[in-house]
Amino acid sequence: MKKGGYKKAFRAAFPYTIPVLTGYLFIGTAFGVMFQEKGYHFLWAVLMSCVVYAGSGQYLAVNFFSPGVGFLDVIFMTFMVNVRHIFYGLSLLERFGRAGKKRAYLIFSLTDETYSLLCTTNVPEGVQEDKFLFAIAFLDHLYWILGSAIGAVAGAVIPFNAKGIDFAMTALFIVIFTEQWLAGGKRIPAVIGVASAVTFRILCGGDNFVLPSMICIMLCLVSGRRSIGKNNGREEDTHAA
Repeated sequence: MKKGGYKKAFRAAFPYTIPVLTGYLFIGTAFGVMFQEKGYHFLWAVLMSCVVYAGSGQYLAVNFFSPGVGFLDVIFMTFMVNVRHIFYGLSLLERFGRAGKKRAYLIFSLTDETYSLLCTTNVPEGVQEDKFLFAIAFLDHLYWILGSAIGAVAGAVIPFNAKGIDFAMTALFIVIFTEQWLAGGKRIPAVIGVASAVTFRILCGGDNFVLPSMICIMLCLVSGRRSIGKNNGREEDTHAA
């Protein structure tokens, strides 16, 4: 493979990643500030973004450094928060299988935003698919690392009240949900998610509803994936008509 192919792929991929750049700089910065508020050196925030790279998982991990949080609790909560990536990966098995040695990194760097780009962006003419996918994934990862570094350094140099800054990740997911809803189609999973969250919020309270609602969502999606797919297909045909 020629090195020039990567240069062409990065040039083609960059415009598509600009929305992720703006989002990751803000929520990455918020994570960096939160991490630094726990008293850790800013380099630890950068390292975590390099080797963990799980936005919502990293936000959750900040709370794991508090006394009384058990190791099994950390494993279970992290798994449940990121279990959606299993379904992401299954839908990209064929494409990643053609990526050769880059496959491992593509699997590691698969986030919500990167998944969205990989599924909706057509590979430009004259650009190799594996290099284009790698360029998107790498750029998004770089943006997150940069945002984390900015936030951690800013939090160490400029003292300010970080209360409420963790809502940045929640706000991002609200925006993603709203955009997908307005785009039409595939609304059944969204309805299942909202209904499960509201139901278990009422039944279990604000401190204990996340895990049971996520389990319920996962079971509903897995057990009803065929019927959901058929309904989505009919909805898309209706929109096209």
